[in-house]
Formats: sequence, C-alpha cells, structure tokens
Amino acid sequence: MSIETFSTGIKGLDVVLKGGLVRGHTYLIVGTAGSGKTIFSIQWLLNGVKSGEQCMFISMAEPAEQLQANVSSFNWDISAVRIIDLSPKTKPEVVEEYHVLSPVEVEPMHAWQSIYEAIDKYDPQRVVIDSVTFMSYLSVDTFQFRKQLLSFVNYLKAKRCTAFLIYEPEEMNKDVSLPLTVDGVIMLRKTLSSSKVLDIRTLEVQKLRGRGYCSGLHPMRITHEGITIYPHIIEQMHTPNLPNAKISSGIPLLDEMLHGGIEVNTVTLLTGPTGIGKSSMGTQFALSAANEGRKVVVYSFEETPEYIIRRATEIGQNIVPFVQQGMINIRHINPLELFPDELLSMIRADAAANTSVLVLDSIRGYHMAMEQFGDMDAHVQNMVSYLKSAGITAFFINELEYITSEAVRLTELGISYIVDNALLLRFAEVGGKIIRIIGCIKKRLGSFEPQAREFFITKDGFQIKEELPECSLFSGATKAS
Repeated sequence: MSIETFSTGIKGLDVVLKGGLVRGHTYLIVGTAGSGKTIFSIQWLLNGVKSGEQCMFISMAEPAEQLQANVSSFNWDISAVRIIDLSPKTKPEVVEEYHVLSPVEVEPMHAWQSIYEAIDKYDPQRVVIDSVTFMSYLSVDTFQFRKQLLSFVNYLKAKRCTAFLIYEPEEMNKDVSLPLTVDGVIMLRKTLSSSKVLDIRTLEVQKLRGRGYCSGLHPMRITHEGITIYPHIIEQMHTPNLPNAKISSGIPLLDEMLHGGIEVNTVTLLTGPTGIGKSSMGTQFALSAANEGRKVVVYSFEETPEYIIRRATEIGQNIVPFVQQGMINIRHINPLELFPDELLSMIRADAAANTSVLVLDSIRGYHMAMEQFGDMDAHVQNMVSYLKSAGITAFFINELEYITSEAVRLTELGISYIVDNALLLRFAEVGGKIIRIIGCIKKRLGSFEPQAREFFITKDGFQIKEELPECSLFSGATKAS
C-alpha cells in the first residue's frame, strides 16, 4: 500500500518533516504547559478544514467555551471544527458516585467509549485529543493504559484517521515504551535563554515511523497568525561555477589595490575599530554593485534604514534612487526578535528574489544578538555555506574592540578562517594627527597590492592617497618625520 502524505499547513513544518504527515498515522504532541500544543493542534485542524476534511477536537480537560476564548486572539473561526467536550463538569448534579466498582474502573471505560462513539458517528479525517495525559490518570495502571492506547491507534489506522494525541513530557518519561505505540513524536519546548532575558521556543521531531526528517531543534514562533517553524537545515556547501566577474568598490585606487575589485561569490570581511568607516565602506560596495545592476540587501543590527540613508547622503553616497527602485533593500534587524534560522530564512527569501549581494552590519552585532541560540561559529558557517551555494557575494562588517593595539586580529570572534577576503581599516597617529589607513590582508581567489594606503572620508565620499602612509598598518605608533 502506497504511503499518502499531506501538508500540515504549519509554515516550515513540512520542511522539517520532509514533505508532511502520513495519512492514518497517529502522532504524540508532547510539551509542557504554555509550549503551544493546543495552538499547534488547532492550526493543523483548521488547515484540514480548508482542505474540505472533517476535523474533530476532543477536549478532556478544557471546556469548549474556554478553548474558543484561548484562540480568539488569532482571529480564527473554529466553528467548522467539531468539538467534543469531555471535560469534567463542575455542576453537582452530574457528579456520579460508584458503589460496586471504583471510579478508576468506570471512568476510563466511559471516556474511551465516548471517544469511539464520537469518531464512529462523525467519521473525521483529522482528530486531536487534548490530552491523553488525562486518560492515563484514569487508567488502573500503566499496562492497562498502554493496552487501551494501542487498541485506539489500531482503530484509527483502520479508519484512515490521522490523529494528534497531546501528552505531557513528565508522563512520557515515566513510561518510555509509550512512544513505541504511536507513529511519530513531536516535542514542543519553551525554555528561558541562558541569560534569562527571553523565551526560546523550539520544535523537535523525536520519531517519525518509516520517514526521514530534519533532526535537531527548530526555532518556533507564535504570532497573531499562529505558529511558524524555522527549520534548522545544515547547509551542504557546493560552489557553483565561479565566474571571473568582480565587484568594483567604485574607488579607483582601492580597486587598483584589489586588482580590479572583489570576486563575486566570495565573503569579504571589512574589519576595524569603531568610527573608522566600516559601515560606510560596506555601503560603498553596495552602491557600486547596484550601479552594476546587481540587487543588494543590507541587514543592519545597529542602524535603521533612515539612519543609513542619512549617513550615506552626508558623504556623497547617493543610494536613495537605488532604494526607491528596489535595487538596494535595507532591513533593520531587532536583536531580540530573531533566531539565527529565522534570519537565514529571510536570506533565502531574498536569494529567491534575485538578490546577489549581501551586506551584514555587523558580524559582532549578529554574534551578540544570536548568542542565546547556540554556537555562533556554527551558525555563521552554516550561513556562509548557503551564501556560497546560492552564488551570493557577501560583505561582513566586523568591529574590533581596540582602536589601536600591537596585537592585531582580524576579528575577536574567531571566524576569520571562514571569509575569503579581508580588508583591515585602522587608525594611526602621525605627528599628533589621527589618520585612517586601509590594507588588504587576505584575498583567496585573486592577487592584490600588499601596500597599505591612507584614506579620507569627505562630503564627496572616500578618497585614497597615492603615496604610502608614514606608519604601519599593524601598529598605532607614531612614525612622523
């Protein structure tokens, strides 16, 4: 019999599941209180309603009215979802007393019978039971519950009904054999970040019978539209055929230093202390690329689009026409609102929209914003792998902590090995005057002039002097005559 899969309707989840769910399979949805289990399940049912399927939500603990109230903030109409309310009633007249049999012998039989009767009567294609934890509490023992659940799973398979069974992780830990009963286990988590400043929601597929899936923790966000998953995909680096094209800086003497410019489909690090002009240099490359007909996106962790445009205008970088034409897109990233995989999904969307040049300002801002979510070197490496595979030329701006230092490093974050090219911008003091100097430290795919140059930032843009500076690129010490 062929396996029939279908979409979950939850953005990003089908990617994690490598296609979707299997028709007629039963899935355990595990998570602590507040992790989003009910929202996750309702969203899945509503997608079934859109597909013309009969969908049922069986509530074991929460009254139907409360369920509707809980999802009201999403503006969802759940009237098409058949809700079977088996939650405990509080009215004294409906409380039953048992004189021959104990409650634990009668209640589970009554609850299971009600579930079977509802499914037989309405024949749903999708069903959610919230939650089977409540059913386990009613069972005489673990063995009895496991037996009842296995019978129920087989019953659902015979009816080709796909089911979500909501369960608490503490109960699953007590009975490690329970996941063997179902076809899949999806774990939802909500944890505090290491610095305890924000909640981190993730989804993990722990089991998927007969199917492959993307392993690991996948960031999850609950918005006014419901749940969105940002799949954590390990990118396999494969570089397309490398053209001989280069991106000019638009500054003749800098292009001369770089022997024509920066090769396309490479990653360039623009590094230096605060105030040296790194961001303006990144904007210069963006402007030159747009002039050459390349679509550019600038991701900024520090500056808003208005601030970037104002700064560029003050030094003669007229990027406004290109912004208005959509050739340069500026995206301000709030450091507390984005997961690394969420940012990568935005980059993928930009790549699909024919973006060929990316400026990330800055890599330190990225590191500080994303350090709550694991090893940043691994996230940066994953992003670089994707950029190279997508044929995107990237400029990473990096701020060095020290304005001058004898121990010069390209970056304090330990990622210099990832980049293909590196331009070092530094301050120096000559005869009591602070000057700026620039030099190319690394160029993986081409040659370059090894000499450093002094440069200025004026109202007309960058100007580079032809003569060599009277000081070293690697020291702030004076060498005045």
